[in-house]
Amino acid sequence: MESTERIVVGIDGSEYSPAPLRLAGRFAAALGAPLEVITCVGLSDYYLPAHLSRVSDEVATQLEEVAARLVDQAIDTAFGQDRPPRLSTTVKFGTPAKVLVEESKDAQLLIVGRRGHGGFLNQVIGSVSSACAAHAFCPVVVVGQESGER
Repeated sequence: MESTERIVVGIDGSEYSPAPLRLAGRFAAALGAPLEVITCVGLSDYYLPAHLSRVSDEVATQLEEVAARLVDQAIDTAFGQDRPPRLSTTVKFGTPAKVLVEESKDAQLLIVGRRGHGGFLNQVIGSVSSACAAHAFCPVVVVGQESGER
């Protein structure tokens, strides 16, 4: 029995992305669900908020293309030629935590990664995974990236 309710995995295209992708692929296969890989481009990461209105369509397109390329590389690293059959990718503009929480409304599972110890006050998980765990509309799995994990 195939499920139409999707599994959502949020990644940033970093070297930490393959671990949550692999787990999401296993969940999607086990549940017979489509897998949607979402990455977010937060324009505030690139521009001061006062200048957001000046961001051209060309710049937005370039940012989207770079993000899509990073996602494809992460998917290739995670799955190689054995990509899940119902895998799709989406690049969204906005704050990653807000976008992923919104996307969780029609998902049966949200999977996000964490970068491990460090960052602000040595948090065990980051702000995006914390916000998703606290506010998502479906169950959330936070995947750690341990050294040497493959």
